[in-house]
Amino acid sequence: MNKINLEGRKAIVTGGARGIGYAICQRLTGSGARCVIWDRDEEAAHEAARSLSGAEAIAVDVTREESVEEAKLATSAKVGGIDILVNNAGIAGCSKKLWECTPEEWQEVLQIDLFGVYLCCRALVPGMIANSYGRVVNIASIAGKEGNPNASHYSAAKAGVIGLTKSLAKECAQDGVIVNCITPAVIETDILKQISQEHIDYMLSRIPMGRFGLTEEAAALTAWLCSEDCSFTTGGVFDLSGGRATY
Repeated sequence: MNKINLEGRKAIVTGGARGIGYAICQRLTGSGARCVIWDRDEEAAHEAARSLSGAEAIAVDVTREESVEEAKLATSAKVGGIDILVNNAGIAGCSKKLWECTPEEWQEVLQIDLFGVYLCCRALVPGMIANSYGRVVNIASIAGKEGNPNASHYSAAKAGVIGLTKSLAKECAQDGVIVNCITPAVIETDILKQISQEHIDYMLSRIPMGRFGLTEEAAALTAWLCSEDCSFTTGGVFDLSGGRATY
């Protein structure tokens, strides 16, 4: 593993207790960053933090403004100002056609996967601007570019994350804050347990490499986007799709 230098940097990773988020925490702390895991599963977050050198854990519900604000204050007390924000928290939701989804099922995915990104950026980006330095990486999905059948809520939310990324990047392009997102195809994590086998088979059939992505691969790309080496790339959408992406 080539080491990216993040010595002295302080990062927040939402949904960092498991899956892609945990792999990102591993990569960031392994590169010298101090990492604060924000996750609604408090027990899992603390367990994950204990397994990493240079990690802390704070319980937070990214869909609630007051919870995000409380977590920001607690994070500041623990580590000070934040240089890096990785918005990774998300759910897949049910596998149903649009008209079969209840409004509650649709709204839950939008709240976590899109509104949560907005709340975290709203809370933390102003501090980055004040310090004239910041890196934001949003974990979107190839579904946000192409749309997956039986996942209209997830596809719409991730398309929103792509649009949010591009808009925010332009808003702080001259302030030292770099904002990008990645659009993975399926990464083999526990989120697959939320999805029907039919939907999993469909997604795998679309990947020319014929395999799912690895959490380590997502973490490697994210780590570069979090680094000072990423200095003239903002508002970017980086595919991690095994060849699936067509544009």
